[in-house]
Amino acid sequence: MKRPAEWRLYFLLVLLFLLHNDFWFWETPQLVFGMPVGLLYHIAFCLAATLLMAALVKYIL
Repeated sequence: MKRPAEWRLYFLLVLLFLLHNDFWFWETPQLVFGMPVGLLYHIAFCLAATLLMAALVKYIL
């Protein structure tokens, strides 16, 4: 049986997969810190994916 921490990591992996295509920011011209909000979203997404992959390697492998 899988540990509860593993199920949470798998859930976060599926959640990141679903959040990858940010169709809600496609036509938003707003700038945040001088960057388009969609670009800022993808920067945050990449950081979250990096942290999740590091956690998967540390706790599951």
